[in-house]
Amino acid sequence: MSFQPRPKQAEVLAYAGGKMGVSAVPGSGKTQTLCALAAALVARGGLAADQEVLIVTLVNSAVDNFARRVAELVEEMDLLPHVGYRVRTLHGLAHDIVRERPGLVNLANDFQIVDERDAQLILQEAAEAWVSANPYAADAYLDAGLDDRKRDWVRREHWPRLVGDIGAAFIRQAKDLRTTPPQLRENLDALPEPLPMLEMGWAIYESYQRALTYRGAVDYDDLIRLALLVLRSDADYLARLRHRWPAILEDEAQDSSALQEQILRLLAGDHRTDEGAPGNWVRVGDPNQAIFETFTTASPRYLRAFLVEPGVVARELPNSGRSTQSIMDLANYLVDWTRSHHPVPALRDALALPHIVPTPPGDPQPNPPDDPAGVQLVDRRLTADEELGFVTDSLTRWLPEHPDSTVAVLVPRNDRGEHLVGLLRGRGVEVVELLRSTGATRATAGALGNILAWLAEPDSPTRLERAYRVWRRADRDDADANARVELAARTVKRCRRVEEYVWPRFDPESLACLEMPEPDSGIEEQLREFREVAQRWQAAAILSVDQLILTVAQDLFDRPADLALTHKLAGLLARASEAHAHWRLPELTQELAAIARNERKFLGLSQDDTGFDPDAHRGKVVVATIHKAKGLEWDRVYLMSANTYDFPSAMPGDAFISERWFVRDGLNLEAETLAPLRGVFSEDIMAPYAAQGQATAQARIDYAAERLRLLYVGITRAKRDLVITWNTGRHPGGDLRPAVALQALRTWWEGQR
Repeated sequence: MSFQPRPKQAEVLAYAGGKMGVSAVPGSGKTQTLCALAAALVARGGLAADQEVLIVTLVNSAVDNFARRVAELVEEMDLLPHVGYRVRTLHGLAHDIVRERPGLVNLANDFQIVDERDAQLILQEAAEAWVSANPYAADAYLDAGLDDRKRDWVRREHWPRLVGDIGAAFIRQAKDLRTTPPQLRENLDALPEPLPMLEMGWAIYESYQRALTYRGAVDYDDLIRLALLVLRSDADYLARLRHRWPAILEDEAQDSSALQEQILRLLAGDHRTDEGAPGNWVRVGDPNQAIFETFTTASPRYLRAFLVEPGVVARELPNSGRSTQSIMDLANYLVDWTRSHHPVPALRDALALPHIVPTPPGDPQPNPPDDPAGVQLVDRRLTADEELGFVTDSLTRWLPEHPDSTVAVLVPRNDRGEHLVGLLRGRGVEVVELLRSTGATRATAGALGNILAWLAEPDSPTRLERAYRVWRRADRDDADANARVELAARTVKRCRRVEEYVWPRFDPESLACLEMPEPDSGIEEQLREFREVAQRWQAAAILSVDQLILTVAQDLFDRPADLALTHKLAGLLARASEAHAHWRLPELTQELAAIARNERKFLGLSQDDTGFDPDAHRGKVVVATIHKAKGLEWDRVYLMSANTYDFPSAMPGDAFISERWFVRDGLNLEAETLAPLRGVFSEDIMAPYAAQGQATAQARIDYAAERLRLLYVGITRAKRDLVITWNTGRHPGGDLRPAVALQALRTWWEGQR
């Protein structure tokens, strides 16, 4: 696998020590370059037997990729593979550090790490407890225009979810500030006046951490915080780690957080100021591909500041052989327009140079031949449904002529992708999903959830009707059979005495309690058969939840894939039941419904942790969120929903997903809580009391900047063809417009033709 570096890659490979920052455009071969640098550092010698080059990356799949590539390069140099280097995620590295010295941070030697799902469950309990203890806390923040009925509905259905979201962000931010609940309590008590949202956040944080302590556990954010504390608490241990890892190579540095940067900065040290510290640290990333700020405490500003830091050698990897010249030109113009002409000046630093430039002549990865016709910035005004139909029609025409090509549809949100998947499969198109959970997971969880919902409320005719529809869902594709299902379902829904239908007291065959249609409707036998199934389910309700699910599944599924998913779901709910001994069927049903709605990361059912290869799915349509598409590429890319909702620009009239419709004055309550939390730790005692609305305005700027980068990422996934569409919204007469950036791109593109 001989690697022939380009001139700019050769400049990076000439690294001889110290601090270096590398800006790498999409498709520039940064991973290959970093692997080659790691292999070169190992091959140069100078490493003692107990020393390694440390490679730090973002996700597990990248760890495997780096380890494999470095091993191949090292073997080509006639050296032993897997010797002289170590590849870790940042969280894996933090775990290694804490695991060696747990006593320094008051952890037992056998401390546990809760995964994301268990952490969510603990947080949910803490948030629900706070809402129950403060039933009218929402009133201070609800829109005054809500009537009493809608206000009660919001308190019951929407407010608890918002509290949970705010609680999660509060805990994440508090841990990034390296403060514990007791330390934060001291700071809050010192404030001149209490702030209700900070008090709410603290209460949820304190309850959450107490639950972790009870389990003898930490979460992933704790690992980062505690690793930094360990390094700062034991100078001898830090010195040993610096000796162990005399050179550190960091990938995806644009997604680093303040604490992550501080950990690597401590490990690298500074040879000018820290005696015995090597100061060898290479950071590679693309600030234009920083798209995770909304979900994490990461920010591209840390890499940007590093690139201009005194003593740091700045390098660029601008050459990319991925895309045609037209697609590169479009991405470059987005950068230039943002930097010089964006109508909101505060957003003009959202994207940065360098430009993407083609590979030099003779490069082993030449750019595809240019074809301006491959770029389509669709001007048609489409509703949300019409946009889905437009993309579906386009794909069904294009696929038969390109059976060996790769193609993806990139969407900003999971639910948009789910709708498209259904349409494509309805046309007989093979689809591969890269969404938060697969359609199979959602369908299986949804089917089981409907059965459990009826068992949790067995006298509900509405829930019994849904259970019946799930049981007969195989009849949907047969017009005659489906007509009978509809008739029977309406009959079940009209049943006023469910118990008499399921468990008739006298005649086991009687359907007298049902308002039956005409005798020859053909549904009587079906309703009697369903009664037997429903009786079997109710009898199984005394079993543990996992055994109950497996029992129900025998009547619902016969495909091995569905049964395999059922076993995974059963195990998941069994764990939830063990962790929450007071949960009964209603709570477990809600958990299953959350999975069906994509609100839980269902580990083990996706390729997130093992990597994804677009070339393995030629002739099929990959449907992915833009976030999941980062690092991937396809011959043809459709980029959907480029409107003022999914890609707002902080202009008047733009809508923001984080500003809930029921909250007064368009406030972003999460931002209005986190800004005062950060202010608590500033030197200005009045910082937490900034005027309400300032944090919301700044959050709009931050979100709009991230969405510009998300648009850039979407464009740069395409190799040959790029189609961008927008829609007016889900509702008839929707008033969404094309994103400001899309309008600018289209105006420029039309002027080029």
